[in-house]
Amino acid sequence: MRGCQVSVLESAVSPYLARANELACLGLGLTGSNPIVGAVLVDSHGVIVGEGHHEGGAHAEVVAIASAGELARGTSLYLTLEPCSHQGKTGPCTEAIIAAGISKVVFGVKDPNPRASGGAQKLIEAGIETLQIQEATEISFANRAWLHKMKMGRPYFIWKVASTLDGRTSAVDGSSKWITGAQSRNEVSKMRSQSDAILIGTATALNDNPNLVPSGDVTDCRTNPVRIVMGIRNLPNEFHLNDDKAETIYLHSHNFDDLLKLCKVRDFTQVLIESGGVLGTEMLKIGLIDELVIFQAPSLLGSGQSFIGNLELQNIREKIDLKLQKVEQFGEDLKITLIRERQS
Repeated sequence: MRGCQVSVLESAVSPYLARANELACLGLGLTGSNPIVGAVLVDSHGVIVGEGHHEGGAHAEVVAIASAGELARGTSLYLTLEPCSHQGKTGPCTEAIIAAGISKVVFGVKDPNPRASGGAQKLIEAGIETLQIQEATEISFANRAWLHKMKMGRPYFIWKVASTLDGRTSAVDGSSKWITGAQSRNEVSKMRSQSDAILIGTATALNDNPNLVPSGDVTDCRTNPVRIVMGIRNLPNEFHLNDDKAETIYLHSHNFDDLLKLCKVRDFTQVLIESGGVLGTEMLKIGLIDELVIFQAPSLLGSGQSFIGNLELQNIREKIDLKLQKVEQFGEDLKITLIRERQS
């Protein structure tokens, strides 16, 4: 029996997979330890008759099939991730696809989870034409946190920084509100809502008294991320982090092994770091920063706190190189997304 075919000839149907990826991203922050997945059903005339995405309950394929009803029969299903073939909290999606009479399945990324993989082969054995897109970079990037956790066995750590053009996060007197504008802060709120946890150190907690709770339009139907405060010092009872708006975990340690153990127990997929330069720099030095997001304001301070501390590098050859993934504009600010690429 043949394995899953990989075809570059499917580039003509990329708009359907692009739509599936848009749908998948609606599930960011809602799927817990599971991947985000989007699904689109297309009839023989190229008309979309069903859509769905995973947001913690039924899988995307099942939602799309239910939305199409009888129109699902004979359609092509476009998926961001290979359909699962195992019994978990829900039944195998491959069985739902076969039962719906779908004639063709095109997916973007092969499932790396050994418990759930093999769905493509089962569909082929059932006589369903099944293809994987050879280049699915955008889809992989959207699901990067979960794919990273499957590969590395730990969550994906994103360090968010707000700075001036010269890399300052506060003035000499410690003031930092507001370096960036309202649109940038709204985007940060969105990033919070897409994360399982937010990490800061006790210095940031004591200096800023943040609440770390998403605000604005992103709060609907979402559970606020867990707040993790790492360090030895205690916070006053009246601080925002002691309110009931979200769970707060006080990790009384400076040992990152303790942080990783906590993340493993809680099965976190994505952790957003909103700390100052000390904690962020230490995590960068030991390889725990997977992505750096800099919200850069068009301003200069010339002095004050820098977002990055001493990396203890002695030679230019030791510099840490990051891959520029994306640059976006929010108001007057730039959002610069950089990925730390790792050896396979």
